[in-house]
Order: sequence, then C-alpha cells, then structure tokens
Amino acid sequence: MNRPSPLLLDGVAVAMALLDVWAHWDINEPLRMACGLGAALALLLRRRHPLLTFFLTLPSVLLSDAVFACLAALYTLASLGRPRTLLVVGALAFAFSDITALPSANLDLTRKSALIAFGYSAATAAAAVFLGQLVQTRRDLSLRLAEISEARDHQQLLTAQAALAKERAQLAREMHDVVSHQVSLIAVRAGALQVGTGDPDTKEAAATIRRLSVQTLDELRHMVGVLRASGGNPTDLTPQPALTDIQRLADNCGIETELRMALPEGLPPTVQRAVYRTVQEALTNTRKHAPGATARIDLFQTNGSVHVRVTNTAPTQPPLPLPGAHHGLIGLRQRAELLGGTMTSGPTGDGGYEVRVVLPAEAAG
Repeated sequence: MNRPSPLLLDGVAVAMALLDVWAHWDINEPLRMACGLGAALALLLRRRHPLLTFFLTLPSVLLSDAVFACLAALYTLASLGRPRTLLVVGALAFAFSDITALPSANLDLTRKSALIAFGYSAATAAAAVFLGQLVQTRRDLSLRLAEISEARDHQQLLTAQAALAKERAQLAREMHDVVSHQVSLIAVRAGALQVGTGDPDTKEAAATIRRLSVQTLDELRHMVGVLRASGGNPTDLTPQPALTDIQRLADNCGIETELRMALPEGLPPTVQRAVYRTVQEALTNTRKHAPGATARIDLFQTNGSVHVRVTNTAPTQPPLPLPGAHHGLIGLRQRAELLGGTMTSGPTGDGGYEVRVVLPAEAAG
C-alpha cells in the first residue's frame, strides 16, 4: 500500500487549519484572524522546522479559537521523536494559551470551571502528542522488523552456504583419499605391466592405460583444488562490496553520518570487504540501539595497517526493546582475526559507542 506524498499531507493539514479559521471567522477581530491565517500557512514549514512551526502557531491559540494548526505542529514535533520534556512543555503551553484568551485574559485556576477547561485543553494537547509518538513508534518498529527480516534471510543464506561448503569438503576428501588412490594404483600396475611384458600389443595397451591414468589424476587434483578453494560460496560469482561502496552506504544508512576516508587504492579484496562490513555493522547497530544519534566514520592507513573507526554520539531517543541475535560484533571480531587483525568496541565518555578494527594492509586477498 503506497503512502500519501508528504506534499499532499501538508496540503491537507493547511486546508484543515484554514477551515478551522473560517469556522471561527469574525470580521471585527482582524488581529485574531490574521494570527489564525498565519498559523495555517506556517504548517508548510512543519517538516523542516517543526519547533519553529509550533512557536509560530502558538499565538493563534493565545489570541483566537483556531487551534488546529498548533495541534498539528505539536503532533509533528512528537512524530519526529523530539525529547519528551519538550513535548510536555509544548502541551502545557498549548493548554495555558488555550484558556488565557488574550487580550482580555481572565485566567484563574482556582475556579472549578477554569480547572476543567485547563484539563480539557491539556488532554487535547496530550492526544496530539500521543498520536505523534504512536506514529514514530510504528515507523521505528517497521524499520526494526525489516532489519530483523534481512538478518534472518542473511543467516539462512549463511547456513545454506555452510552446509554446501561441508558437502564440497567431504566430496573433496573422498576424491582425494579414495578415487585418487585407486587411479594411482591403476597407473602403477599399468606401468609395471608395460615394463614386464614382451608382447608389443600388451605393452602399447599398458602405456595407454598409464597415460590416461596420469591425466585423470591431474584432473582429479584440479577438481579437488577447486572444491576446496570455492568453499561452497555462491556469492563469489557476484560483485562484492568494496571501498567505493562505502560512501553510498553512509548516505543511505538513515542517520546523519560524517565520512573521512584516506585509504590507498589497490587494497586486497578481503580487506576492502572487511572494512565495508565493519562500517555496515556499526551503522546498523547505531540505528538500532542509538536512535537520534549521529555517526562518524574514519578510515585511514598507517604503519602498514588499515584502521577503521566508527563512533556514534549518545542517543536522543530510547531504543525499542526488540529481539536480536547479538552476533554482529562477534562476527566482526572473527573476521578481523581471520585476516590477522584486531577488533575492539565499547562506550565512549560522552555516552556514545565506538567500534575500532585494525587490519594488516597486505592480508591475503
């Protein structure tokens, strides 16, 4: 199901706000009507400048009865994951403005009617905040579910590849230990027959058998080498990620990212893949466990070693408690150790998190 375009939603919000102004239109109060119209048009800024939009729409609540624009701005603030303290202050500001009614303010919270009106206004603002928080949670949940589904599919692929690699390794052992041994015996016996017989036809037949046996052994050795080298990994036939793909990865990761890359060309493919996978896993963990954080990627080479450092700031929103296998960092450490490198990770002093990998620049490609 396709979602409506943001432009269409903004147009609907402005139209509803204008309808609210029209419902409370009073030609004798031009200042109040101007505030209402200004608030309705300010909704066009709500996606890029949500906090500014809320402040621009608040006077319409304070001076008139047109409140839809301010509620829409408050909803936008909540849906974009702003701090909860700010949302509480915004809801209280809406409630106080709604019952003040300038320029003839008559605010007396000691009266029962005023308390009831304040409670009603606060509940209305809270409804907008809760709806925005619900939309944000639904958006985050959809993203996390997509990531979990992707991780599950990747795990299934790895399992299938491991099973295929095991079968190929077993086949290679059988060919080496059984078939090659038997063909070697045939070659030896044919050679002995060729030397020991005096019949020319038998000698020629034995020579042919020996020659074919040697060729068969050479082909068997080649096949065993192919089976052992392939490891049953079908993805070796498809393009693998390299350093040139990291910029696109940073641009499309869904968080604000700063990339600083100073790596030379010509690094072994295994090192390039390890760098890419390290950055990918670190950015994925940032998006999962530190919502609202920004990330910095530093890639450089010094003293014959490739350094990868991905650091994220402290989260500005609480993460959703979703299940995870917690194997990502373990896999990075194992990959680094296989290439002769090291991997460390841990929290930073400002509440963020850092992943650091050091690899030898001349690791086997």
